[in-house]
This record gives sequence, C-alpha cells and structure tokens, in this order.
Amino acid sequence: MAVLANGTAVDAFRSILGRLLAFLLGLLLSATLTAALDLSSEWIAAIEKQHGIQAGERARAWQSMMESAQDLSEDDKLRVVNDFFNQLRFLDDVALWGVSDYWTTPFEFLVKNGGDCEDFAIAKYFTLIHVGVPEERLRLTYVKALDYDQAHMVLTYFATPRATPLVLDNLNPHILPATERADLQPVYSFNGTGLWLAKSAGSGKRVGGAERLDLWRDLQSRMPSMAPDAPGR
Repeated sequence: MAVLANGTAVDAFRSILGRLLAFLLGLLLSATLTAALDLSSEWIAAIEKQHGIQAGERARAWQSMMESAQDLSEDDKLRVVNDFFNQLRFLDDVALWGVSDYWTTPFEFLVKNGGDCEDFAIAKYFTLIHVGVPEERLRLTYVKALDYDQAHMVLTYFATPRATPLVLDNLNPHILPATERADLQPVYSFNGTGLWLAKSAGSGKRVGGAERLDLWRDLQSRMPSMAPDAPGR
C-alpha cells in the first residue's frame, strides 16, 4: 500500500493500476489458468527442497483446498478461499523483496508465507477462477483505505452485473457488501476482460479493456513466471 498525497492520488492509482494490469495480463497469457495452478507432486517436492518443508505444506494445503472447493456453492467458495489466504502474513514489498512494488504469483505468495494487499487479492482472484467462479464476477479493485489514508487493493465479487459487490479483504476478515465498508473508497476495478472507473459501491462505469492503457509494449519484460520463484530472484 502506498500513502496518497492529495495532489497525486489519481496519478498514483493510475501508475499502480497500469503495472498491476501488465502483471495480470502476463499471467493470463502465460498459460491456461486451470493448468497453471495445478502443481504436480514433483513440483511440490522441488518447492520443499528449495524453500523448506513448511512451504511445501502450504502448497499441498492450497491444492487440497482447491480440490475440495470445486463442488461448493459460490458463497462457500468465496469464504473458503478468503479464509485460506487471510492466514498468510502481511509483509511489505520492501521488507520481502527489497523493492517498493512487486506483485507476486500465487506460488510466490505461498512460498514466502505472505505479501501485501495486491498479493492477497491476486491469489484469491486466480484461485476462485480455478475452482469455478466465473471471471466476469470477480474484479481486482483499487480503493482508498480511509482509516489508513492509503491506496489498497481488495477483491470484489458481483453475483450479478448490477449487484452490490461483496468485498474480500485482508484488512477485514469478514466478507461484507461494499455498502457496509464505509472505510473503503472505490477508485478502479478490473479483471482480464475490462476496466471500470468506480464512482460508487456498485459496478461503476466501464471505460474499456487493458489495451487502452498501452501496456502491451512492455508486457513481455514484466511477465512474471508462474514458477515458485520470479526470474532472477
């Protein structure tokens, strides 16, 4: 999360949003999502060898959770996935990676046993898609966390296009309608299919797709690996 200065809030959100959309598009292009999140026993063994037994146990627990969640109702899928990832620690990017902004894959998030708000939201987003929640019902949503005066990311779920979204957040473990989260001021929301400018607690105005942000030219250089470690780390 980044502190917002009054005169630079919009620019800060646009910059953060642009970088995260590039990350999101990279993941969507790198592999079919369903295949990407399925870890073989050999891959988990490699995680254990490189990062320790506890990291392997977290990866196994994630795989088991996704398998058991397949047949749940959507409400239960939201609850199970939200609770699973909210067990992980909040860790600042500078402390964890030595850089001011770094967005992890779900694998890196689990291996490190923590991350910042973007990492929580991204892991929940891809995991929920994997267990059968339609992508169009999910949005990665940038908000201003009013209690902290900081930029923050949550995952929102729309049961229908016009529904008040539910908020999955690492700051508040309870899944609540956006109308009950007066501490959050929505700014942008997006997924792999579009970008919306949020003006209220609802869906907001669709302003196009990721291509409108002109991020394709540096996509390849920003595309992280779905492997447990990012390139060069």
